[in-house]
Amino acid sequence: MTYYINKTLVSDFDEALARTIAALQTEGFGILTEINVAETLHKKLGVEFPAYRILGACNPALAFEAFTLENKVGTMLPCNVVVRDAGDGKTEIAAIDPVASMQAIDNPALKKAAAQVREKLARVIATL
Repeated sequence: MTYYINKTLVSDFDEALARTIAALQTEGFGILTEINVAETLHKKLGVEFPAYRILGACNPALAFEAFTLENKVGTMLPCNVVVRDAGDGKTEIAAIDPVASMQAIDNPALKKAAAQVREKLARVIATL
């Protein structure tokens, strides 16, 4: 089982990032965190790295359901979505597959909830 859902766009990074955030919002996700990996690596290590953002996406209603089903599920939240410069005018978008990540937790109800999140993230990726 693969652990992510992805798509590569013929698009510059900034446009792909904006489109990804808008698509996530359409499916009810907000962005809790945004990590600029390239900037962080440059500051901490002095290295150059292609544009790479990690968006911590959260759908509040589905997150609440997950918390009620498994009180330590917060160790696996929010859903990470990566937007990265793939070179040659392309940008890859990759989202965690929550069904794959929740395999570590033996809770059938949580796995069912993860499938709902996966459907939403898959729609986000498909609409890009």
